[in-house]
Amino acid sequence: HVSLGESGGGSVQVGGSLRLSCVYSGSMSRIDTLGWYLQAPGKQRELVAEITTGGRRNYADSVKGRFTISRDHGERTVFLQMNSLKPEDTGVYYCNARQWDGVKHWGQGTQVTVSS
Repeated sequence: HVSLGESGGGSVQVGGSLRLSCVYSGSMSRIDTLGWYLQAPGKQRELVAEITTGGRRNYADSVKGRFTISRDHGERTVFLQMNSLKPEDTGVYYCNARQWDGVKHWGQGTQVTVSS
C-alpha cells in the first residue's frame, strides 16, 4: 500500500511563491509516475506536473516556466516549486502516485490560495 502526505500549502499574493512537499511511504515498486494535480473550485482535478521514475517531467501548459517538479529519492519526497503564482492557481493540490497498470494513489490534498 502506498501512502502520500502533502504539506506546504497556504495563502500568498499574486506573484508569490510556494513549495509543496509530498512524502510517500510503502512499496513503490509498482509506481511509474509521481505527480501533482490541482482541483480548482468548481472544476475537475487536473494534472499540473508529473515526473517518471526515469526522471522525465511533464507540465500543464498553464504552469510551464513557473512550476518545477522534483524528487528526492533518499527523503522519499516529491516537491512542487511554484513561482509567479496567479489567482487561477488557487485550489487544492493533490499528490499522486500512478502504478504501471494505471492504478492511482492520492494524498489528502493541501490548499493553495492566491489573492490579488
